[in-house]
Amino acid sequence: MANTRDWLLDDSPTSLLQANLGRSYRVTLALLRNPLAVVGAIIIFGLIIAAVFAPWIAPYSPIGQNLSQRLLPPSAEHWMGTDELGRDIYSRVIYGSQITLTIVLLVAVIAAPLGLMVGAISGYFGGWVDRVLMGVTDVFLSMPKLILALAFVAALGPGINNAIIAIAITTWPSYARIARAETMTIRNAEFISAVQLQGASPLRIILRHVLPLCTSSMIIRVTLDMAGIILTAAGLGFLGLGAQPPLPEWGAMISRGRSFILDQWWVATMPGFAIIIVSLGFCFLGDGLRDVLDPKQGEGK
Repeated sequence: MANTRDWLLDDSPTSLLQANLGRSYRVTLALLRNPLAVVGAIIIFGLIIAAVFAPWIAPYSPIGQNLSQRLLPPSAEHWMGTDELGRDIYSRVIYGSQITLTIVLLVAVIAAPLGLMVGAISGYFGGWVDRVLMGVTDVFLSMPKLILALAFVAALGPGINNAIIAIAITTWPSYARIARAETMTIRNAEFISAVQLQGASPLRIILRHVLPLCTSSMIIRVTLDMAGIILTAAGLGFLGLGAQPPLPEWGAMISRGRSFILDQWWVATMPGFAIIIVSLGFCFLGDGLRDVLDPKQGEGK
Protein backbone atom coordinates (compact mmCIF):
# COMPACT_ATOMS: atom_id res chain seq x y z
CA MET A 1 0.00 0.00 0.00
CA ALA A 2 2.82 2.35 0.91
CA ASN A 3 4.58 1.53 -2.37
CA THR A 4 1.39 2.31 -4.32
CA ARG A 5 1.02 5.64 -2.52
CA ASP A 6 4.67 6.54 -3.19
CA TRP A 7 4.19 5.59 -6.84
CA LEU A 8 1.13 7.85 -7.13
CA LEU A 9 2.85 10.77 -5.39
CA ASP A 10 6.13 10.47 -7.31
CA ASP A 11 7.23 13.93 -8.46
CA SER A 12 8.82 12.43 -11.59
CA PRO A 13 6.22 10.13 -13.19
CA THR A 14 7.56 7.79 -15.86
CA SER A 15 4.32 7.50 -17.85
CA LEU A 16 1.21 9.46 -18.71
CA LEU A 17 -0.89 6.94 -16.80
CA GLN A 18 1.16 7.44 -13.64
CA ALA A 19 0.91 11.23 -14.00
CA ASN A 20 -2.88 11.17 -14.46
CA LEU A 21 -3.45 8.72 -11.61
CA GLY A 22 -1.16 10.73 -9.35
CA ARG A 23 -3.01 13.96 -10.10
CA SER A 24 -6.37 12.29 -9.44
CA TYR A 25 -5.06 10.93 -6.16
CA ARG A 26 -3.85 14.38 -5.04
CA VAL A 27 -7.21 15.93 -5.97
CA THR A 28 -9.03 13.23 -3.99
CA LEU A 29 -6.85 13.78 -0.93
CA ALA A 30 -7.40 17.55 -1.12
CA LEU A 31 -11.17 17.08 -1.41
CA LEU A 32 -11.22 14.76 1.60
CA ARG A 33 -9.66 17.54 3.68
CA ASN A 34 -12.64 19.79 2.84
CA PRO A 35 -15.64 18.79 5.03
CA LEU A 36 -18.21 20.60 2.88
CA ALA A 37 -16.87 18.99 -0.28
CA VAL A 38 -17.17 15.58 1.39
CA VAL A 39 -20.77 16.36 2.39
CA GLY A 40 -21.52 17.44 -1.18
CA ALA A 41 -19.96 14.28 -2.60
CA ILE A 42 -22.00 12.13 -0.21
CA ILE A 43 -25.23 13.89 -1.24
CA ILE A 44 -24.48 13.44 -4.95
CA PHE A 45 -23.49 9.82 -4.36
CA GLY A 46 -26.80 9.33 -2.57
CA LEU A 47 -28.63 10.89 -5.54
CA ILE A 48 -26.91 8.46 -7.91
CA ILE A 49 -27.67 5.47 -5.67
CA ALA A 50 -31.33 6.53 -5.38
CA ALA A 51 -31.62 6.94 -9.15
CA VAL A 52 -29.94 3.65 -10.03
CA PHE A 53 -31.61 1.51 -7.37
CA ALA A 54 -34.99 3.27 -7.23
CA PRO A 55 -37.02 0.09 -7.97
CA TRP A 56 -35.46 -1.59 -4.94
CA ILE A 57 -35.38 1.43 -2.60
CA ALA A 58 -38.90 2.79 -3.19
CA PRO A 59 -41.52 0.77 -1.26
CA TYR A 60 -44.42 1.70 -3.57
CA SER A 61 -45.09 2.50 -7.20
CA PRO A 62 -44.48 6.17 -8.06
CA ILE A 63 -47.65 6.36 -10.16
CA GLY A 64 -49.94 3.85 -8.42
CA GLN A 65 -53.04 5.56 -6.97
CA ASN A 66 -54.94 4.65 -3.81
CA LEU A 67 -57.67 7.21 -3.12
CA SER A 68 -58.50 5.58 0.23
CA GLN A 69 -55.07 6.76 1.49
CA ARG A 70 -55.00 10.24 0.00
CA LEU A 71 -53.27 13.09 1.89
CA LEU A 72 -52.04 10.94 4.76
CA PRO A 73 -49.39 12.62 6.98
CA PRO A 74 -45.86 11.19 7.31
CA SER A 75 -45.89 7.90 9.23
CA ALA A 76 -44.03 4.62 9.54
CA GLU A 77 -45.97 3.28 6.56
CA HIS A 78 -45.54 6.37 4.40
CA TRP A 79 -42.35 8.17 5.48
CA MET A 80 -43.19 11.37 3.61
CA GLY A 81 -46.96 10.99 3.55
CA THR A 82 -49.18 10.64 0.50
CA ASP A 83 -50.45 13.11 -2.08
CA GLU A 84 -53.96 13.98 -3.27
CA LEU A 85 -54.18 10.73 -5.29
CA GLY A 86 -52.89 8.49 -2.50
CA ARG A 87 -49.45 8.05 -4.04
CA ASP A 88 -46.51 7.55 -1.69
CA ILE A 89 -44.45 10.77 -1.76
CA TYR A 90 -41.23 9.07 -0.62
CA SER A 91 -41.42 6.65 -3.57
CA ARG A 92 -42.12 9.52 -5.95
CA VAL A 93 -39.17 11.52 -4.61
CA ILE A 94 -36.89 8.49 -5.04
CA TYR A 95 -38.03 7.93 -8.62
CA GLY A 96 -37.85 11.67 -9.22
CA SER A 97 -34.10 11.46 -8.63
CA GLN A 98 -33.87 9.54 -11.93
CA ILE A 99 -35.44 12.47 -13.80
CA THR A 100 -33.27 15.03 -12.01
CA LEU A 101 -30.06 13.09 -12.66
CA THR A 102 -31.02 12.56 -16.30
CA ILE A 103 -31.65 16.28 -16.80
CA VAL A 104 -28.38 17.46 -15.23
CA LEU A 105 -26.30 14.85 -17.05
CA LEU A 106 -27.83 15.46 -20.47
CA VAL A 107 -27.64 19.24 -20.10
CA ALA A 108 -23.98 18.95 -19.08
CA VAL A 109 -23.22 16.59 -21.98
CA ILE A 110 -24.89 18.93 -24.49
CA ALA A 111 -24.03 22.39 -23.17
CA ALA A 112 -20.47 21.94 -21.85
CA PRO A 113 -18.86 20.54 -25.05
CA LEU A 114 -20.77 23.05 -27.19
CA GLY A 115 -19.69 26.01 -25.08
CA LEU A 116 -16.15 24.67 -24.79
CA MET A 117 -15.78 24.34 -28.56
CA VAL A 118 -17.33 27.73 -29.34
CA GLY A 119 -15.15 29.48 -26.76
CA ALA A 120 -11.96 27.71 -27.87
CA ILE A 121 -12.55 28.54 -31.54
CA SER A 122 -13.38 32.15 -30.69
CA GLY A 123 -10.34 32.62 -28.47
CA TYR A 124 -7.91 30.85 -30.80
CA PHE A 125 -8.78 32.59 -34.08
CA GLY A 126 -9.79 36.01 -32.73
CA GLY A 127 -10.70 38.73 -35.22
CA TRP A 128 -14.08 38.55 -36.93
CA VAL A 129 -14.60 34.96 -35.80
CA ASP A 130 -14.30 36.08 -32.19
CA ARG A 131 -16.63 39.04 -32.74
CA VAL A 132 -19.34 36.93 -34.39
CA LEU A 133 -19.26 34.05 -31.92
CA MET A 134 -19.06 36.27 -28.86
CA GLY A 135 -21.81 38.48 -30.26
CA VAL A 136 -24.12 35.48 -30.40
CA THR A 137 -22.96 34.45 -26.93
CA ASP A 138 -23.67 37.90 -25.51
CA VAL A 139 -27.20 37.82 -26.94
CA PHE A 140 -27.92 34.66 -24.95
CA LEU A 141 -26.17 35.97 -21.84
CA SER A 142 -28.19 39.19 -21.91
CA MET A 143 -31.43 37.35 -21.13
CA PRO A 144 -32.34 35.58 -17.85
CA LYS A 145 -31.91 31.82 -18.18
CA LEU A 146 -35.36 30.89 -16.90
CA ILE A 147 -37.12 33.39 -19.17
CA LEU A 148 -35.12 32.19 -22.16
CA ALA A 149 -35.82 28.55 -21.28
CA LEU A 150 -39.53 29.34 -21.00
CA ALA A 151 -39.45 30.90 -24.47
CA PHE A 152 -37.76 27.86 -26.02
CA VAL A 153 -40.07 25.38 -24.26
CA ALA A 154 -43.09 27.41 -25.35
CA ALA A 155 -41.82 27.17 -28.93
CA LEU A 156 -40.85 23.49 -28.77
CA GLY A 157 -43.77 22.32 -26.64
CA PRO A 158 -43.94 20.92 -23.08
CA GLY A 159 -42.08 17.74 -22.23
CA ILE A 160 -38.92 16.60 -20.51
CA ASN A 161 -36.92 16.24 -23.75
CA ASN A 162 -37.76 19.75 -24.88
CA ALA A 163 -37.00 21.05 -21.39
CA ILE A 164 -33.52 19.49 -21.54
CA ILE A 165 -32.88 21.07 -24.95
CA ALA A 166 -34.13 24.46 -23.74
CA ILE A 167 -31.97 24.40 -20.60
CA ALA A 168 -28.90 23.32 -22.61
CA ILE A 169 -29.44 26.17 -25.08
CA THR A 170 -29.53 28.69 -22.23
CA THR A 171 -26.52 27.20 -20.40
CA TRP A 172 -23.75 26.92 -23.01
CA PRO A 173 -22.88 30.68 -23.30
CA SER A 174 -21.27 30.86 -19.86
CA TYR A 175 -19.04 27.91 -20.75
CA ALA A 176 -18.08 29.58 -24.03
CA ARG A 177 -16.96 32.71 -22.16
CA ILE A 178 -14.77 30.68 -19.80
CA ALA A 179 -13.22 28.64 -22.62
CA ARG A 180 -12.51 31.81 -24.63
CA ALA A 181 -10.72 33.43 -21.69
CA GLU A 182 -8.64 30.31 -21.06
CA THR A 183 -7.77 29.97 -24.75
CA MET A 184 -6.67 33.58 -25.10
CA THR A 185 -4.18 33.10 -22.25
CA ILE A 186 -2.51 30.08 -23.85
CA ARG A 187 -2.82 30.63 -27.62
CA ASN A 188 0.48 32.55 -27.71
CA ALA A 189 2.32 30.11 -25.45
CA GLU A 190 5.60 28.65 -26.65
CA PHE A 191 4.33 25.07 -26.84
CA ILE A 192 1.47 26.22 -29.11
CA SER A 193 4.01 27.94 -31.38
CA ALA A 194 6.08 24.75 -31.41
CA VAL A 195 3.09 22.66 -32.44
CA GLN A 196 2.26 25.19 -35.18
CA LEU A 197 5.83 24.95 -36.52
CA GLN A 198 5.40 21.19 -36.74
CA GLY A 199 2.54 21.78 -39.18
CA ALA A 200 -0.40 20.95 -36.93
CA SER A 201 -3.75 22.23 -38.19
CA PRO A 202 -5.80 24.69 -36.09
CA LEU A 203 -8.41 21.97 -35.46
CA ARG A 204 -5.77 19.58 -34.14
CA ILE A 205 -4.26 22.28 -31.93
CA ILE A 206 -7.66 23.16 -30.49
CA LEU A 207 -8.70 19.55 -29.90
CA ARG A 208 -5.38 18.13 -28.67
CA HIS A 209 -3.76 21.05 -26.87
CA VAL A 210 -6.24 23.84 -26.07
CA LEU A 211 -9.34 21.98 -24.93
CA PRO A 212 -7.53 19.74 -22.39
CA LEU A 213 -6.17 22.86 -20.66
CA CYS A 214 -9.70 24.27 -20.35
CA THR A 215 -11.07 21.11 -18.76
CA SER A 216 -10.38 21.99 -15.11
CA SER A 217 -12.22 25.32 -15.27
CA MET A 218 -15.07 23.66 -17.16
CA ILE A 219 -15.47 20.90 -14.56
CA ILE A 220 -15.70 23.51 -11.81
CA ARG A 221 -18.25 25.60 -13.69
CA VAL A 222 -20.40 22.60 -14.67
CA THR A 223 -20.51 21.33 -11.10
CA LEU A 224 -21.47 24.75 -9.74
CA ASP A 225 -24.09 25.17 -12.47
CA MET A 226 -25.81 21.89 -11.60
CA ALA A 227 -27.80 23.61 -8.83
CA GLY A 228 -29.05 26.23 -11.28
CA ILE A 229 -29.94 23.53 -13.82
CA ILE A 230 -31.93 21.64 -11.19
CA LEU A 231 -33.79 24.80 -10.16
CA THR A 232 -34.53 25.73 -13.79
CA ALA A 233 -35.83 22.23 -14.50
CA ALA A 234 -37.95 22.37 -11.35
CA GLY A 235 -39.25 25.79 -12.40
CA LEU A 236 -40.30 24.45 -15.79
CA GLY A 237 -41.92 21.45 -14.12
CA PHE A 238 -43.71 23.74 -11.66
CA LEU A 239 -45.19 25.68 -14.59
CA GLY A 240 -46.24 22.50 -16.36
CA LEU A 241 -43.67 22.85 -19.16
CA GLY A 242 -41.24 20.15 -18.03
CA ALA A 243 -41.91 16.50 -17.25
CA GLN A 244 -45.60 15.75 -17.70
CA PRO A 245 -47.91 13.82 -15.33
CA PRO A 246 -47.75 11.21 -14.00
CA LEU A 247 -43.93 11.41 -14.02
CA PRO A 248 -42.67 12.16 -10.48
CA GLU A 249 -40.66 15.29 -11.31
CA TRP A 250 -39.91 17.33 -8.17
CA GLY A 251 -41.00 20.70 -9.56
CA ALA A 252 -44.29 19.27 -10.81
CA MET A 253 -44.85 17.64 -7.40
CA ILE A 254 -44.45 21.02 -5.70
CA SER A 255 -46.89 22.56 -8.17
CA ARG A 256 -49.54 19.94 -7.40
CA GLY A 257 -48.94 20.29 -3.66
CA ARG A 258 -49.28 24.06 -3.48
CA SER A 259 -53.07 23.70 -3.21
CA PHE A 260 -52.58 21.83 0.07
CA ILE A 261 -49.65 23.79 1.49
CA LEU A 262 -51.55 25.11 4.54
CA ASP A 263 -53.17 21.88 5.75
CA GLN A 264 -51.17 19.09 4.08
CA TRP A 265 -47.77 20.75 4.02
CA TRP A 266 -45.81 17.57 3.31
CA VAL A 267 -47.13 17.25 -0.26
CA ALA A 268 -45.10 20.23 -1.49
CA THR A 269 -42.44 20.38 1.24
CA MET A 270 -40.86 16.95 0.75
CA PRO A 271 -39.92 17.38 -2.93
CA GLY A 272 -38.85 20.94 -2.06
CA PHE A 273 -36.42 19.54 0.52
CA ALA A 274 -35.07 17.15 -2.11
CA ILE A 275 -34.36 20.04 -4.50
CA ILE A 276 -32.64 22.07 -1.76
CA ILE A 277 -30.47 19.19 -0.52
CA VAL A 278 -29.31 18.10 -3.97
CA SER A 279 -28.62 21.69 -5.03
CA LEU A 280 -26.54 22.26 -1.90
CA GLY A 281 -24.65 19.04 -2.59
CA PHE A 282 -23.57 20.25 -6.02
CA CYS A 283 -22.66 23.69 -4.63
CA PHE A 284 -20.53 22.20 -1.85
CA LEU A 285 -18.70 19.86 -4.24
CA GLY A 286 -18.24 22.65 -6.79
CA ASP A 287 -16.66 24.92 -4.18
CA GLY A 288 -14.35 22.11 -3.13
CA LEU A 289 -13.31 21.42 -6.72
CA ARG A 290 -12.66 25.13 -7.27
CA ASP A 291 -10.33 25.23 -4.27
CA VAL A 292 -8.45 22.15 -5.48
CA LEU A 293 -8.35 22.62 -9.26
CA ASP A 294 -8.10 26.42 -9.30
CA PRO A 295 -6.20 27.54 -6.16
CA LYS A 296 -6.03 31.20 -7.32
CA GLN A 297 -9.83 31.50 -7.27
CA GLY A 298 -9.97 29.64 -3.97
CA GLU A 299 -7.60 32.18 -2.42
CA GLY A 300 -9.61 35.09 -3.80
CA LYS A 301 -12.89 34.07 -2.23
